[in-house]
Amino acid sequence: MMTNPIYIDGTNLRFGRVASNVAKQLINGNYVVVVNVEKMIVSGSKASVMSKYSRWMGLRTYKNPEEVGPKHHRSPDRLLFYSIRDMLPKAPSGKEALKRLKVYLGVPDELKSVSLQKIEGADLKTLKGNYMVLEEVSRNLGWAVQ
Repeated sequence: MMTNPIYIDGTNLRFGRVASNVAKQLINGNYVVVVNVEKMIVSGSKASVMSKYSRWMGLRTYKNPEEVGPKHHRSPDRLLFYSIRDMLPKAPSGKEALKRLKVYLGVPDELKSVSLQKIEGADLKTLKGNYMVLEEVSRNLGWAVQ
């Protein structure tokens, strides 16, 4: 099914840079598997990161403002998945590209022996400011590990 997928280790990689790089790979027709998503980095101070995500989680609908509105996922793997989805074209080609993406918390047993890649421009070493780990962001949003 998957022919030569790209395996990416998300440990200490910047969230947005990984998402944009993976979206480009998917558009080019590659299969991409991202592991260790919960160890990714979101740049910014804790207050600014949490205020942006909290505002996004609190979006209501105009149709029925008393209702809480769209339900957003809080887990790190779903946050990355939907970030990448929003970067793809809103056309059938984008839907096909999204089928070539797999995102995992941790490393599944079947991928333990696979060599994982890092994205050069997304490493934590290039970040000069504050940051938060994506797992911490998810926990502050209300994600509870099952």
